[in-house]
Amino acid sequence: MPEQTECSCQKTKERSDKEYKDLINRLNRIEGQVRGIKGMVERDVYCTDILVQVAAVNAALNSFNRILLTNHIKTCVTQDIREGREEAVDELVATLQKLMK
Repeated sequence: MPEQTECSCQKTKERSDKEYKDLINRLNRIEGQVRGIKGMVERDVYCTDILVQVAAVNAALNSFNRILLTNHIKTCVTQDIREGREEAVDELVATLQKLMK
């Protein structure tokens, strides 16, 4: 029976402690905001007040995306290009197209 190797289909990224902590802190704040919105709905808060909080969550997620994308370009994409993996540019373009829907 042939020896099975671990699938390397899934890419991973090692992040610095600072980057990791920053991303997790942002996600924790966003998670708290979403829980707050759920509580507002449960308490029958007025629609426009909820909508304002939803807009704040959207802004926080957009900010998270900008930071993550910037880090991705500065590290992963740059490294792939330096190592001759030009397909990294195609992957980046596809990702940007998904983000801009």
